[in-house]
Amino acid sequence: MSQTANTAIAVIGIDIGKNSFHVVGHDARGAIVLRQKWSRGQVEARLANIPPCLIGMEACVGAHHLSRKLASLGHDARLMPAKYVRPYSKGQKNDFNDAEAIAEAVQRPTMKFVATKTAEQLDLQALHRVRERLVSQRTGIINQIRAFMLERGIAVRQGIGFLRTELPTILATRTDALSPRMLRVIEELAGDWRRLDQRIDGLSGEIEALARQDQACSRLMTVPGIGPIISSAMVAAIGTGDVFSKGRDFGAWLGLVPKQISTGDRTILGKISRRGNRYLRVLFVQAALLQAFTPWVERRRLRHHDHSQHCAFAAKVAADTGSSARNR
Repeated sequence: MSQTANTAIAVIGIDIGKNSFHVVGHDARGAIVLRQKWSRGQVEARLANIPPCLIGMEACVGAHHLSRKLASLGHDARLMPAKYVRPYSKGQKNDFNDAEAIAEAVQRPTMKFVATKTAEQLDLQALHRVRERLVSQRTGIINQIRAFMLERGIAVRQGIGFLRTELPTILATRTDALSPRMLRVIEELAGDWRRLDQRIDGLSGEIEALARQDQACSRLMTVPGIGPIISSAMVAAIGTGDVFSKGRDFGAWLGLVPKQISTGDRTILGKISRRGNRYLRVLFVQAALLQAFTPWVERRRLRHHDHSQHCAFAAKVAADTGSSARNR
């Protein structure tokens, strides 16, 4: 690239790959003046030689790290959800067309951007993702133990606590229903269960310690029903919440508000949209279930189904928490 071409670049769209990056640059009039494929090692070196400009990328794996690097070089790096970029794609699907669509989308004044995560946020997010995977594995083991025993006519009351309490007694006394081989299989599964419990407890303790040391998490925990797990997951996902203009926008981003399909004078509200961060949405619904008998919920109980009022209460808690996140 010549120096003349460099100074003409006003906007750059980068389609991020594992090893190769497709780059499309526009000048101030919107004409394409750069269209190249760079390796991962070339990106920072080449952009360091370009005057500060607006750079758009899709929010994906590796995008937050690159966004911080480009910001340190003086560029205005912005991340966007991939689904908001898709309408700007023209022609067939390829990497250069994707980069061009990103360059078009990042210039829109109404585009919704994703805040760049800090290294600390990514660390906290990693802890939550590992914990979520371990909890899912533990649930699978528990369901498998229940199924094996139910096939032998042994039913245990629903709930992880009941199975944890009764399993040792069942393994010791129900040798008439469980064969030696099945006893060994269930004992090995119980051992896996105990090991997962230890890892989950260790991660939960680390997350709680980090949450109590963080000022943003401590402020969120002042909201009723919000503890260290939810507050830290929320800080890892949205930081200070600057991307939301009000708390209810956070609840809508989580997918806890009704899906709207309206036209003309007809307003049709359906089930919750289930958009956004699934992990956070599950945590807020669980928090709502733990507070199922608050006065606000009781007033709605006579008019709405339990599932509906639990989701409504989760949306209310999310809105209150989102407002608290923005109060600095």
